[in-house]
Amino acid sequence: MRHQVSTIALCLLCGLILNSIGAPLPFLFGSLAGCLIGALLGMNLKGIPICSTISRTVLGVAIGTSLSWALVLAIPNYLATLILIPIYVVLIGLCGIPYFYRIFGYDLPTSFYASMPGGLQDMVIFGIEAGANPRALSLIHATRVLVLVTAAPLALVYFFDLDLNRPLGEPLVALPASELAMLFGIGILGWQVCKRIGMFGASVLGPLLFSAPLALAGILTHRPPQEAILVSQFFIGLGIGVHYRGITVAELKRDILAALGYIFILATIAIGTMIIASEFSTLRDADVFLAFWPAGQAELAVLSLAAGSNLGVIVLHHLVRIILVIMGAPIISSKALNISAPRHR
Repeated sequence: MRHQVSTIALCLLCGLILNSIGAPLPFLFGSLAGCLIGALLGMNLKGIPICSTISRTVLGVAIGTSLSWALVLAIPNYLATLILIPIYVVLIGLCGIPYFYRIFGYDLPTSFYASMPGGLQDMVIFGIEAGANPRALSLIHATRVLVLVTAAPLALVYFFDLDLNRPLGEPLVALPASELAMLFGIGILGWQVCKRIGMFGASVLGPLLFSAPLALAGILTHRPPQEAILVSQFFIGLGIGVHYRGITVAELKRDILAALGYIFILATIAIGTMIIASEFSTLRDADVFLAFWPAGQAELAVLSLAAGSNLGVIVLHHLVRIILVIMGAPIISSKALNISAPRHR
């Protein structure tokens, strides 16, 4: 408990400082910055996993309640960019696996799962099952998410000239108590049901799948209040940041250096894909950026809300990417790469 209190206090302090200077998404990046500072100071970082998970259910409901019939009927208009995603994922793997394996000398399972642009937790879990180094995977993917999520709002502000201070939702007092209860209940129900059937990303996808039909039917007419989304930012960042706990100089030199180099590769591939996608897409350039930027789905959803972007379309693109990685990675790693008996680095 003492370590949790000190971790949360440091992250909250960083969030308040960022908020006082008008930084975008201050509580998301405050918790990330607090964890990084704490890790470098040797703190025993401890989060509250249940709070981070419930925060993702809030985001899942926010995404689900953003869907409309207009968006559903417009999906054929986005097929040109959706078709690019499988090519994008394969290209990332073809560049990433040799990078980790040949340049940095990681074993093949670690190289494979370190290169996959999927969710941090999913890639670590699948990597462990394949015999990869969990510590290396955690650091590499946490660094990827941290750096790319930090870079995204800077790009939106300085390259796309967007204001990220749009309300993330209506104030708490503006929502009827009955709808607040429904939003919360649907989030928890969707998470638990999808968790029990073994669905990947159940904490986000379950609430999304359960809330979307109710929004399309006109039963849910509001997104979660802005206060709930602000708290969710904080705990989502905390859930990512604690992966830096216990970091050593040796790991900084190898794992994080490898991750930073790989981020450059990822960003180059992503930007190239965005340039191609923008030629065929009816989306504005900022939305194309958010749809193809290889950071965390939850964090990019929060950014999309802050930027006033087309949240449903952006999330649709990321869902396709994540489903491809989650479903394809275990099959490819076990068969095509023959990594059933890996060696650890």
